[in-house]
Amino acid sequence: MKRPLVFPIDRNSSEETKEMAEFYDETLGFTPNSLFTMMHRPRIARAFLEMNQAVMENKGRVTSDLKRLLAYISSKTAGCRYCEAHAIRAAERYGSPEDKLYHIWEYKTYPAFSEAERAVFDYAIAASTVPNSVNDEVADNLRKHWDDGEIVEIAGVVALFGYLNRWNDSMGTHLEEPAAADGRKILKEAGWEIGKHSY
Repeated sequence: MKRPLVFPIDRNSSEETKEMAEFYDETLGFTPNSLFTMMHRPRIARAFLEMNQAVMENKGRVTSDLKRLLAYISSKTAGCRYCEAHAIRAAERYGSPEDKLYHIWEYKTYPAFSEAERAVFDYAIAASTVPNSVNDEVADNLRKHWDDGEIVEIAGVVALFGYLNRWNDSMGTHLEEPAAADGRKILKEAGWEIGKHSY
């Protein structure tokens, strides 16, 4: 794409925009351009922020860093370079160990990952594939390690990033440099490149 489908609005354009920006400044260290694009229709941005906060809230054993690794796996499966970089940056910021960050695609055999985490990542790939490929084997393995509430949290992350993957790939959202730097640093071996998200 020669330019984003829609340019983001200025973060200082309203008090509401400034307030929303503060939440993401804390979680990512900057506010994503995607939020400023959504702010062309503030109700969409508000609804997204509420969904994001609800999905990323921890009620069980699905930790903050695991949710971000799950978001990365989901986004990589969907092919959204923008969200891959954001998710891996957030995983690092929320305490994911370096060996997991750098060996995420070896999760099936790499010893740092538990069987419960492997079940989550298998589900993430199956749930993020089009057409969806969650079957009895994937579902039974997930249920073996996680309770119903935790599975709802896991499904929520995949669904949230399904929205973000569609939004950012279709918008051609410009990737912010801090996330791009983490993509280059952490995901280089997995073949990550910025793609359409640079202008």
